Amino acid sequence: MSQVVPGARPRLSSIQASVRDDLERVGAEIRRIVASDFEMIGDVNDHLLFMQGKLFRPTLLLLASRAAGTRPPEALTLAAVVELVHLATLVHDDAVDHSVLRRGLPTVNALWTHQVAIIMGDYLYSRGVTELARLGNLDALGVLARAANEMSVGEMRQLTSYDALDFTEDDYYRLIAAKTASLMSAACEMGAIAGAPRHRASLARYGHNLGMAFQIADDLLDYTGSEAVTGKPTGHDLRERKVTLPLVGAMANASAAEEREIRHFFTRIDPTDEEIAVIVEIVRERGGLDYARGRARGYADLAEDALEDLGVGTSVDALRDAISYAVDRSR
Repeated sequence: MSQVVPGARPRLSSIQASVRDDLERVGAEIRRIVASDFEMIGDVNDHLLFMQGKLFRPTLLLLASRAAGTRPPEALTLAAVVELVHLATLVHDDAVDHSVLRRGLPTVNALWTHQVAIIMGDYLYSRGVTELARLGNLDALGVLARAANEMSVGEMRQLTSYDALDFTEDDYYRLIAAKTASLMSAACEMGAIAGAPRHRASLARYGHNLGMAFQIADDLLDYTGSEAVTGKPTGHDLRERKVTLPLVGAMANASAAEEREIRHFFTRIDPTDEEIAVIVEIVRERGGLDYARGRARGYADLAEDALEDLGVGTSVDALRDAISYAVDRSR
């Protein structure tokens, strides 16, 4: 098995360099697809496009579509659809979690209502599906439909997990596979369908493992990052009493007193910053951060292995760099 060697983290800008022009076209495709003459939908669209993120999933799709050396024009629309589905999940997640900020800006449910947020998420999904139907790409439609279903089931699993501290490590992997890895895998597989069909299985496997590593690293940032880096305050997951891998890893080594401290914390309705800091310190001292980093690197190695048969080239090199980018965000 090849190893992802920790080192200087590649910048997302360098990973996107070879597809930068196409990413600008993806932005134009997104605006075309969601255009509506209904004023409120137009207003919400304007807000969502203003707060648009880093286009990481469209980047993966475009790079995957070029893995065999071609540049399929259909990939632009597929990349736009993937980003629309990602945006829809964020809008829905913010409504479910009653979040008021996303990337430092007000959420749709904060600016309008929860009803508007749910309907707008549905609109983004439906526009994406409509566009795939227009293309007539049933393979891509099937892949995206499967991912959307997995994300919905994952969200329901999380909502119905009543005792957070009964959440096992296997439960955690099952959840992030559904909520994060499924769409990254779909993005890479759809890219392969467009331009590198013989690498379809490898790129889907790459996307899954990259997504697993990406989410573990994201959950580490809740313990190690800052609001300036993550767009959310450190301890956000703990404040919402969400159990992620760093805490799961620490619980396995916690003393009886520390376990009581953690269990008491999870009974608090509105924990203070000081109480959150105590839990973060327990997680750090009991090896939760190191454990999660190790698991993230394990998935990163699996993503690296999935690229072995793709040979060399600018796009494949960028896909490899994306692994280091995903994992080393936890540093």
